[in-house]
Amino acid sequence: MADITATIVKELRDLTGLGMMDCKKALIETSGNIKEAEDLLRIKSGSKANRAATRIAAEGIIGIEIASDRKSGALVEVNCETDFVAKNEDFINFAKNLAQLVSTKNLSDVETLSKVDMQDGNNVEKFRTELIMKLGENISIRRCIRHATQGHLSSYLHGGKIGVMVDCVGDDGVLGKDLAMHIAASKPICVSKEQVSAELLERERQIYTAQAAESGKPKEIVTKMVDGRMAKYLAEITLLGQPFVKNPDQTIEKLLNSKSATVNGFTMFRVGEGLEKKSCDFANEVMDQINQARENSSSTS
Repeated sequence: MADITATIVKELRDLTGLGMMDCKKALIETSGNIKEAEDLLRIKSGSKANRAATRIAAEGIIGIEIASDRKSGALVEVNCETDFVAKNEDFINFAKNLAQLVSTKNLSDVETLSKVDMQDGNNVEKFRTELIMKLGENISIRRCIRHATQGHLSSYLHGGKIGVMVDCVGDDGVLGKDLAMHIAASKPICVSKEQVSAELLERERQIYTAQAAESGKPKEIVTKMVDGRMAKYLAEITLLGQPFVKNPDQTIEKLLNSKSATVNGFTMFRVGEGLEKKSCDFANEVMDQINQARENSSSTS
């Protein structure tokens, strides 16, 4: 067997970014041939990616990109399994680069994005697979969206976990940012009450009607009660109806009117929204690994 020195292991590690043990095993399998070892690790990364794909990836980060003229921009959600990987510099840069690709290449879906060349002749999917091998977790591109406007785009990123992009006409350079921060905090579902779906309105009205009917009050009073609760509900879920977080005495609608501005639309991504998150007892997980190692040691002795 070839002499596998620490120097050659480090060289392979620098080339691939993978762990020392993975690199050493690959070099042993290829009798110290660093090129063959690199190829072997690339081959194995595919199988590792497939195994990792069965694990829940509900952590992650939001990537945001806005063009210098603020006329176009994009949001991308990239998921991983743990918050530890979500803070990894390579993972963060991957999300930022994806947002830039979506914005500059006018992409509209993850499938198309995955086929786009990223760097060094590799497309996004190849780069994602190699990142899985490097970081040891399932990594998935969950969703993306591109905005284009005749007005101006503004964005806000809260802790990497909540990303907002706002399309505003009449932005004075401060308004758009304030609106994006407000949306992240107050989480409206749309701009105005006209955009709320009829199905949602009917569902809420039925619930409020049933609740009000239990009061035993006359029908006309019940109707007024329901109408009042519906008006309050619409104010709570629409951007225009919400009190501005920086000045609760002023609604967003009044704020916009005071600046002769309008909001064409917005998008808010929250990491892992709607995904099942894996609960993990770290101590038990470590003990499981130790016990597994003991079993493997016993079976080979």
